[in-house]
Amino acid sequence: MTAISDPAADAAAARARLLELIKELAVVRGKVILSSGAEADYYIDLRRITLHHEASKLVGQVMLSLLADAGIDFECAGGLTMGADPVGTAVMHAAVEAGRPVDAFVVRKAQKSYGMGRQVEGPSVVGRRVLVLEDTSTTGGSALAAVEGVRKAGGNVVAVAVIVDRDTGAKEKIEAEAGVPYLFAFGKGELGLS
Repeated sequence: MTAISDPAADAAAARARLLELIKELAVVRGKVILSSGAEADYYIDLRRITLHHEASKLVGQVMLSLLADAGIDFECAGGLTMGADPVGTAVMHAAVEAGRPVDAFVVRKAQKSYGMGRQVEGPSVVGRRVLVLEDTSTTGGSALAAVEGVRKAGGNVVAVAVIVDRDTGAKEKIEAEAGVPYLFAFGKGELGLS
């Protein structure tokens, strides 16, 4: 006899477990300089999550659930290399597991000057609904660079989504400059950070 799964309960359990793992593995306290140049009293090292054997799968499930709840329809997911790479892969795998084809892609910081000269690597984004991902965002700079690269490559960016929002203005900046919704799975308050 096979038990019938409750998707809402499964999503809530995945979210609760991922939050637990982020608090345990990714929140590092102490003075650090962020990629934006800003100084902070803590660092959220989400590669400790996105590359973790258990947490990576949860990242895909939680992000897919977040986007479904928001009604965001997309065909491709990815962002600026390197923070977004494992997030895009996790979303791709979770989508395939859910019976939905989603391709992942990687946006280089600059267009290659050799080979095919592309800035966006992976399956083509031309004419497709594209979700830009990031692990976390402080100023929104990485996500905006990815949005610009995807648009130059012919993709239609439908939203930006991050695992953790640091509540430092990225949402407002991205929504104003990119003109798309900005979603996040967890706010810094949920991580016990002020």
